[in-house]
Amino acid sequence: MKAIEIRNKYLEFFKRHGHAVIPSAPLIPENDPSVLFNTAGMQPLVPYLLGEKHPSGTRLTDYQKCVRTVDIDEVGDNRHLTYFEMLGNWSLGDYFKEESISMSFEFLTKELGIPVEKLSVTCFAGDEDCPRDTVSADNWKKVGIPEDRIYFYGKGDNWWIAGEEGPCGPDTEMFYDTGKPACGPDCQPSCDCGKYVEIWNNVFMEYFKSQNGYSKLEKKNVDTGLGLERMAMLLQGKETPFDTELFQPVMNKLQQLQKVDYVESRRIVAEHLRSSMMIIADGGKPSNLDRGYVLRRLIRRMIRHLNKLQIDLSELSELIEINVKNLKEMYPDLEKNKEMIQSVILEEKDKFVKTLAHGEREFEKEIKKMQEIGKKKISGEIVFRLYDTYGFPPEVTKELATEHGYEVDLKQFDELFKKHQEKSRQGSEQKFKGGLAEQTEETIAYHTATHLLNAALKQVIGKDAHQRGSNITVDRMRFDFNCDHKLTDEEKKAVEDLVNQWIQEGLEVTKQEMKKEEAIQSGAECMFIEKYPDIVTVYSIGEVSKELCGGPHVKNTKELGTFKIKKEESSSSGVRRIKAVLVK
Repeated sequence: MKAIEIRNKYLEFFKRHGHAVIPSAPLIPENDPSVLFNTAGMQPLVPYLLGEKHPSGTRLTDYQKCVRTVDIDEVGDNRHLTYFEMLGNWSLGDYFKEESISMSFEFLTKELGIPVEKLSVTCFAGDEDCPRDTVSADNWKKVGIPEDRIYFYGKGDNWWIAGEEGPCGPDTEMFYDTGKPACGPDCQPSCDCGKYVEIWNNVFMEYFKSQNGYSKLEKKNVDTGLGLERMAMLLQGKETPFDTELFQPVMNKLQQLQKVDYVESRRIVAEHLRSSMMIIADGGKPSNLDRGYVLRRLIRRMIRHLNKLQIDLSELSELIEINVKNLKEMYPDLEKNKEMIQSVILEEKDKFVKTLAHGEREFEKEIKKMQEIGKKKISGEIVFRLYDTYGFPPEVTKELATEHGYEVDLKQFDELFKKHQEKSRQGSEQKFKGGLAEQTEETIAYHTATHLLNAALKQVIGKDAHQRGSNITVDRMRFDFNCDHKLTDEEKKAVEDLVNQWIQEGLEVTKQEMKKEEAIQSGAECMFIEKYPDIVTVYSIGEVSKELCGGPHVKNTKELGTFKIKKEESSSSGVRRIKAVLVK
């Protein structure tokens, strides 16, 4: 069964069970401080999981485009992906464990035709904080999973919470038995031996964790996630996602073009090309900061491995064309934005080629220094500096060193690289540490202030000034907007004064639900209008601001305090960035 068939079956199944099909949010989050990219289906739904009323109702389903950055360096093995698609269904205070488990079982066995014998499940074992989840286990028995294939694990495996505090609860996970031999008599879904593959995770948010412990939530939610690429791989009986139709056209072309055979490099090129194209189609641009840096890393790592395969970089255009043709049914935005995707990737390729030339010159300088002191081994520190500062691949350094008759201390490089990798991973995870708990009074105030700032920029800079992204924490706000010049001191003061004037006026913040077309006709602004459902939520602040948004917001602007711009700078070509604070 092809991936698009699985996706369509999923959406149709949950539609029949009363769920509204909502569009995928863009990869680049709008007004979400916790992540660089949307990392899961629940991420765009945070306000509604916290209690906001969703305009499409209490039962929702969608496919969500996702990017996770922590494992970029692992891509190339048989399972890691940077970009992936997550199928999900949600109950916002509607059904709970029994109906959720019943629907999951029905979809897997009836719609996808997976034999019951292939399925095992896990549930929360219970601890001193929260009891054993016998309700989920009993419901699995009820639908047909035998007791000997129901496993209980602790919070490390079967508990979900975003951050230190906030809504949380047990989850139940479904596993597919690949038929591989067991690793031993105690082989279970918790094993990493490859026999069992997790295919679906149903989270039951029924508790709230605070500093005082756990309490029961009045309104319980269900949040589920099923990985499309993994499911396609299993149903097609393939060893890896790269063997499915999602990657095969590009993988085959790479095999035709390569002069050296490295399967890991082919996977890296195919995966990073798809990921880069998806990010660019949703408005991403390479840069040295945040998500722009992730995109730059993906493109440059892809180019390094094209070089490793000894494939001429001029072939990139055709590889992009192949991907567009192969994926356009699933992702029409790829065809719609094909020219932009080509332009961004090829421009970044040209920049990296220059970077490699620069790195080579730096390498020659290091060789000259070593010749002067009579050393014959290049330290790992030098290899890492060339990599970290100039983007110069360590394998290229090693090749050049061999040509010059030098050794390379790759062990030291590996140690330095692992430290760098761990630091990057912690940074990426730190982005998500707030999660649902990050919706505090401070972040809600900053969220509202971004609407006022957007309106002020339109008055001071011009009506064509639009938001291009934002990042909010409890301490400050960061707001990106399109603008072709550095703001003057007078412009910054005018923006600041306008925002503070509206705060002092005590403007009411109101919320309406309406059809998307009516919202646009009424003058409401938003990013990515095509990504919103048919019924949308519109927040108005007096007469000065009207935007499509999920919320939450303050009720009156007087709650915001004093708005102060701390910095205005370039974010990327044609995009400026304002950093500001609210002082109470």
